[in-house]
Amino acid sequence: VPMAATSRVMRAVRVFEFGGPEVLKLQSDVLVPIPKENQVLIKVHACGVNPVETYIRSGTYARKPTLPYTPGSDVSGVIQGVGEHVTAFKKGDRVFTLETVSGGYAEYAVAAANRVFPLPDKLDFRQGAALGVPYFTAYRALFQKGCAKAGESVLVHGASGGVGLAACQIARACGLKVLGTAGTEEGMNVILRNGAHQAFNHRDPNYIERIKECTGPGGVDIIIEMLSNVNLDADLQLLAHAGRVMVVGCRGRIEINPRDTMSKESSIIGVSLFLATEEERHECATALLDGIEAGWLKPIVGSEYPLEKVAKAHEDIICSSGARGKMVLLL
Repeated sequence: VPMAATSRVMRAVRVFEFGGPEVLKLQSDVLVPIPKENQVLIKVHACGVNPVETYIRSGTYARKPTLPYTPGSDVSGVIQGVGEHVTAFKKGDRVFTLETVSGGYAEYAVAAANRVFPLPDKLDFRQGAALGVPYFTAYRALFQKGCAKAGESVLVHGASGGVGLAACQIARACGLKVLGTAGTEEGMNVILRNGAHQAFNHRDPNYIERIKECTGPGGVDIIIEMLSNVNLDADLQLLAHAGRVMVVGCRGRIEINPRDTMSKESSIIGVSLFLATEEERHECATALLDGIEAGWLKPIVGSEYPLEKVAKAHEDIICSSGARGKMVLLL
């Protein structure tokens, strides 16, 4: 692929050692990657920031990339070049990704062609960067692993973040009764505007009782859980018979009583987008692109940062008082 259209070097964030946000180093002399067979090169316009990227950077995550590496998977931008055997995309196409090969916190990124999807004209690049991991994870949690059905109820715990808002929009469009929690008044308003029938403030000491009042003795069928190390024990009390807790996020250990699962024959199910099959990813993409076309799927972008402020972004995604949409880096 001729590189004449681009400079040979680019700005990219590099991690040379595992640690805190300060190990994220912005460099301006990183070589622009070249797409190999079945790969594409993307001129990055925006890249989503996900909590898992902070865990990987800290060195505490199960999967450790080889150092040095560039973080980032949720890229949106324009195809700059294609490798051999790529027929689905051409230079100039607007796209978003589910993951990258070379890392998304960069001006250019290489991705496998089967992890790249067309970005509809209805969405801008900021919204495109909010699609990949959040929406695919939410769809997988609800349907591929949670077996959600129209008429069931779902509680989205931590509903004002990227995955949470995606889950609210998808669940509402598919006929579920949607309850959501957030940590601020603003967060609660955001989730009510994006599919939740009712919102609860999880900083209210009595919020669990309020949810129980709302659901009645039946309980809730599915819980999408972003912070299972804090909420899992209480989640088990909220479930209906044969209810399911979908573990999407966790930042530590928690003690539960397994008897709570026996009394309702309930399930605790882990969700990992990393383990999705090719067919499952295709199913997710089809459903989401249909949702964009129909108009109910609209990614909500929250905090925006230039690449220079990447360390601040990593700090804020873990420590900020309340999410209001998807955090993105702008290039």
